[in-house]
Amino acid sequence: MATHSLFLLPGDGIGTEIMAEVEKLIAHTNAKGWTDFTTENGLVGGSAYDAHGVAISEEDMEKALGADAVIFGAVGGAKWDSVPYEVRPEAGLLRLRKDLGLFANLRPAICYSALAEASSLKKELVEGLDILIVRELTGGVYFGEPKEITELGNGQKRAVDTQVYESYEIDRIARVAFDLAMTRGKKVHSADKKNVMKSGVLWDEVVRQAAGDYPEIELYHILADNAAMQLVRNPKQFDVMVTDNLFGDILSDAAAMLTGSLGMLPSASLGAPDAQTGKRKALYEPVHGSAPDIAGQGVANPIAMIASFAMALRYSFGMIDLAGRVEKAISDVLEDGLRTGDIMQDGCKRVGTAEMGDAIIAKLG
Repeated sequence: MATHSLFLLPGDGIGTEIMAEVEKLIAHTNAKGWTDFTTENGLVGGSAYDAHGVAISEEDMEKALGADAVIFGAVGGAKWDSVPYEVRPEAGLLRLRKDLGLFANLRPAICYSALAEASSLKKELVEGLDILIVRELTGGVYFGEPKEITELGNGQKRAVDTQVYESYEIDRIARVAFDLAMTRGKKVHSADKKNVMKSGVLWDEVVRQAAGDYPEIELYHILADNAAMQLVRNPKQFDVMVTDNLFGDILSDAAAMLTGSLGMLPSASLGAPDAQTGKRKALYEPVHGSAPDIAGQGVANPIAMIASFAMALRYSFGMIDLAGRVEKAISDVLEDGLRTGDIMQDGCKRVGTAEMGDAIIAKLG
């Protein structure tokens, strides 16, 4: 069995607690002979700022670049609200995405049957929900230049963020969405704002061109604001949704809450395949934040972190069977009635971070 390297970046807040459950899971799969992972830990976000004065050190960036996959926890917290903008905790994650070339963010929104009642929507709207949002991650308004605040005089200021996309950036994310849709329901909704934004006009044009190479795919155009409404009105109409960096950030969070809790959902960020090896740089992380209000209490939900590791098994290492077994173990534990506080329901047993992680590992056998 080939040895694979994982670089673990727990980050801040509950990141360290939920990463500990992944480390236990890795030790278990290694001990069983199912995997042969080597791991190394680094600092990112506020913890890196405290140690090095930057959101991620050059040494840890080199380790991230050299790893087969990066497993990321969460960053940020009020402690670092006043640090300079360029070294804020989130800058570490943005740099990882940019330097690793992680242009494709996959955010599944899956509603487990046992949690259908936990959603803020009616059970019949979300039970069986399985949406995959494919978000472009390294372009758009988050990275466009100029990005600045300027003094205009008389106490007035002007802030500018620039939305920029080139054709190749849109084409490659569209093809990721189409490829994934071919393994699912063969239906893609492309969300943009072509009615008011030139970048949306180009987005729609390039996506439609790329769709010509996927005749089996049903492609639907939807305006991003309508997509937000439809996610609440009738979410099960969607299979795969592809969209830009800004709209993807917003729509994927909305989709996440349909499932009952942000604490439930994983994500994968993928780069382009290497021309020689075919391998992709990749980073896997839960979609929730660092939750500093509950950090250190042992009550955080580790499921999104564990499910992110399952996505690494699937997308970076081709361990499809093991990924499925981890995901089934999560489902089985929920069916048994175990709940962390964020997903607690009447008649269920409340457990902490470590107990939830141990239960999932026990289900794996």
